[in-house]
Amino acid sequence: MNYEEKITIELEFWKRKMRLKPSFFNKITNNFQKKINSYIPEKIHTAITVTIKNMIKGVLYGSTYTTSNMPALEMSLVHREALVKQKIDNYCKTGAAEGGITGAGGFLMSMADFPILIGIKMKLLFEIAALYGFDVKDYKERLYLLYIFQLAFSSQQGRTKVFMHLENWEDKLHILPQNVDRIDWKTLQQEYRDYIDLAKLAQLLPVVGAAVGAIANYQLIKQLGETAMQAYRMRLLK
Repeated sequence: MNYEEKITIELEFWKRKMRLKPSFFNKITNNFQKKINSYIPEKIHTAITVTIKNMIKGVLYGSTYTTSNMPALEMSLVHREALVKQKIDNYCKTGAAEGGITGAGGFLMSMADFPILIGIKMKLLFEIAALYGFDVKDYKERLYLLYIFQLAFSSQQGRTKVFMHLENWEDKLHILPQNVDRIDWKTLQQEYRDYIDLAKLAQLLPVVGAAVGAIANYQLIKQLGETAMQAYRMRLLK
């Protein structure tokens, strides 16, 4: 079995996982989180939504993230994925170090970790896209990154809906939102926040906050990197 056959099998298992219907436990967890969200004032939801929207829009359109990542065109898939895995590992270590420092710094430092971590994650996505040979200066490619971000940090119910956007991507280009302001930012921020809540809330605890922050950041970045790999395999292995 060659490398391409091996990862094609991995991809098929991943696609089945993305299409799974929410389990009974998933539904209970989702309903519980919705109940908690209902007690949070709308102005707080709005503030968080605006924060995430502005941060991600800044990343999507910021020259810092686009000009330094030229697509790698002449490269075998084995070579590409070796570099991608190395890149993910490097970013996991960077995120773990950052999470450990902010986790040890108490509540305010831990809160500062939130926007920093998003920046690290989006920077990783840009580098992965370039290594797979896609031009991140293209608006549609940046939009693809945003869907990957959503896919990695959504509940099973939300994940299935986002996966439908990514599957057969080229056939859906004509129906994509032409402006990021048309994206459902509130749903995006709620899914993202709900996904990381349990892991990141423990980061606020005294004594263990540094260790929890390091582990949580490492795992969250690893999850994003692995999701991105499968999303790009889906386009390359058609």
